[in-house]
Amino acid sequence: MEHILDNPIWNALNTGSKKLANGNDNAKFVNRDAGAFAGLKENTVGDLMSLHELTPLETPVVLFVPTEITVPGEWQIVLKKPLLQMVYPHKYAPSPKAEVTELTEEDVPAMLSLTALTEPGPFLPRTIDFGNYQGIFDGEQLAAMAGQRLQPTPYVEVSAVCTHPDYLGKGYAGRLVGNQIHSIIEKSGIPFLHLLRDNTRAYHLYQKLGFEVRKEIVCYVLKKADR
Repeated sequence: MEHILDNPIWNALNTGSKKLANGNDNAKFVNRDAGAFAGLKENTVGDLMSLHELTPLETPVVLFVPTEITVPGEWQIVLKKPLLQMVYPHKYAPSPKAEVTELTEEDVPAMLSLTALTEPGPFLPRTIDFGNYQGIFDGEQLAAMAGQRLQPTPYVEVSAVCTHPDYLGKGYAGRLVGNQIHSIIEKSGIPFLHLLRDNTRAYHLYQKLGFEVRKEIVCYVLKKADR
C-alpha cells in the first residue's frame, strides 16, 4: 500500500491542507497566492492533463512525486530535482524556546524579504495561510524564521526554515525547528520535511534534531508549453 508521504501534496490537499485546495477528483492545486503546489491522484498522464485544464497559462506548478513520471508535451519541465524526505519518528519533542515570536500578517513584508534573500523555497504573500510561522527578531530585523506547510494528516511539514546571512551560526534555525517539532507533536502530529540532497548544512541540522531520511522523492516544476 502506498504510504501517505509518497504523494504528500495530493494527500495534504485532501486532508489537513484542504482549506487551501482547488481542483477536481484527479488534480488539485493550492490557492495561487499561497503557493504553486499541485497534487495528482495517481500521477498519470491523464491526471497531468486534468491539471493542465485547471492551470492558468502563465502559472507554474510544483509537484512532489515518489518516482519520475511521464510528462506529456502539453507541459514544459522547468525543473526536475531529487528531494530528501525526512521524518521525525520520536514521541518526545524539544522544549519550546521563549524568545521565538509568532509571526502575523503584519510580518509578511519582513518574511518575504528574508525568503527572497535566503531562498528556502517558494514563499508568496499568502503562504502564511499554511499556518504557525515563527521567527526570531533582532530589533526590527527578522533574523530567522520557520513554519508549517503541507499537512497530509497526521503528518505536518516543517518548512521555510531560513536565517539571514548576518545571523548564521547563532543556533536560530535549531531553536525554530525545535519549536515546530514541539508544536506538531503537542497536537498529535508527526513532523516531516523536504530538502535538496546537496543542502548538507540543513541535512546535518535536521539529523542532529532527530529527523531521519525516509526516502528520496522527485520535485517537478512544470508550466504550460508554448503552442
